[in-house]
Amino acid sequence: MALNTILKPFRAIAVVTALGVATVQFGVGGVQTAQAAQGPESVADLAEQLLNSVVNISTSQRVSNNRRTPRPRIPEGSPFQDFFDEFFGERDGEQQPRSRRVNSLGSGFVIDKEGIIVTNNHVIAEADDIEAIFADGSKLSAEVVGADPKTDIAVLRVKPEEPLSAVSFGNSNSLRIGDWVMAIGNPFGLGGTVTTGIVSARGRDINSGPYDNFIQTDAAINRGNSGGPLFNQEGEVIGVNTAIISPTGGSIGIGFAVPSDLVQSVVEQLIEFGETRRGWLGVRIQPVTDEIAESLDMEEAKGALVAGIIKGGPVDNGSVLPGDVIIKFDGQDVEDMRDLPRIVAESPVGKEVEVVVIRKGKEETISVTLGRLEDGEQLIAQAQQVDEPETATVLGMEIAGLDAALREKYEIAEDVSGVVIVKVEEESAAAEKRIVAGDVIVEIAQEVVNTPEEVKERVKKLKDDGRRNALLMIANKTGELRFITVPMR
Repeated sequence: MALNTILKPFRAIAVVTALGVATVQFGVGGVQTAQAAQGPESVADLAEQLLNSVVNISTSQRVSNNRRTPRPRIPEGSPFQDFFDEFFGERDGEQQPRSRRVNSLGSGFVIDKEGIIVTNNHVIAEADDIEAIFADGSKLSAEVVGADPKTDIAVLRVKPEEPLSAVSFGNSNSLRIGDWVMAIGNPFGLGGTVTTGIVSARGRDINSGPYDNFIQTDAAINRGNSGGPLFNQEGEVIGVNTAIISPTGGSIGIGFAVPSDLVQSVVEQLIEFGETRRGWLGVRIQPVTDEIAESLDMEEAKGALVAGIIKGGPVDNGSVLPGDVIIKFDGQDVEDMRDLPRIVAESPVGKEVEVVVIRKGKEETISVTLGRLEDGEQLIAQAQQVDEPETATVLGMEIAGLDAALREKYEIAEDVSGVVIVKVEEESAAAEKRIVAGDVIVEIAQEVVNTPEEVKERVKKLKDDGRRNALLMIANKTGELRFITVPMR
């Protein structure tokens, strides 16, 4: 990362209070009377109330040591032969693999007095043994109920002899920038550590997963805080601390927590099913740039542009089309492309929802029944070969009809149709947009083209209409689609 900044996974909890203000009053005769300065309002009561619900997570994992030490040559029948056989782990002439145990620490919190604990997936991933250590020093063996790497959330279960102290989730959507928060966790193995700070920002995307929507806080969070809760002033969990940005590995006041509204839905599914069951629309999307918005007669650049449809997916029936811009999903606005995957994923599988799209400049409302993302992930992996993607010189490109010879030359998949690009002029607008020979023009301005003449006619019409850019749908040799705006100079 730039400036030697490293993104560190972790979890932490934060507790906060309002700061007192020192004041100075003027008495009779101009004599100054100083009112005692007040420090931060104590959070001792809140911390005491919450400490017992926060646990340290200790994990161990046995890993093999593949390094082989050469066995020294010794005479046959040497009195040291048995010793060397044991030391080098050899039996019957075969060297046995050696292993070592690796331990790690994290944090977690109890959400059910019967023994349900929430933590980070990266805290317990691949662990052989997991132990929850409570504030009073007691320890309980824990088993994994379920884990979700996409949000880095895991649920554990312990079997206590007596009911545990539990906390509840709060509404992270009600958080405001500047609200006080508190973190309790196990930094560097120092359990039961309380820190306070504020909400520094919301909706942060740190490129850690498909559903990034982090709360940023300046409450001190360090290694070992991973999986711990972020509390509001009411003692409710409004986030699970997951990552920090730090050039040193320690806290510099930039930490990130998964918001409770996302965590809660994941936790409920993990408890009920042992896995997540996310909604799935079955589309590939890309951002709506200013150029694309202009080409589609949109007043502003917003929403998610549908670049392709997954075969066999929920909308592989013509209800949603490539080139549609999704601006609203199930009553929620889609302001940015990254909003859509999160909103869809939070929707129940099988739910019928209304999707508002802009299609050829007009708004349309479509009814869609959602599939299940987990069941469709294999289809998504195969979606590199989507239906869709033939010739002349236009916009700095030499184009030709897509025949068998060109299909073989450029290794273009059989299900790709359109107009193939055989040459791109250097320093042309098309070259600047990274269009290369072998790409196939499928559509121009949302109209299918099958011959070079159709391409030239579409470009000429756009110029006659006063358009500055041509919106092209381009397919690569496997059929993967993307939209590109090429200036018509």
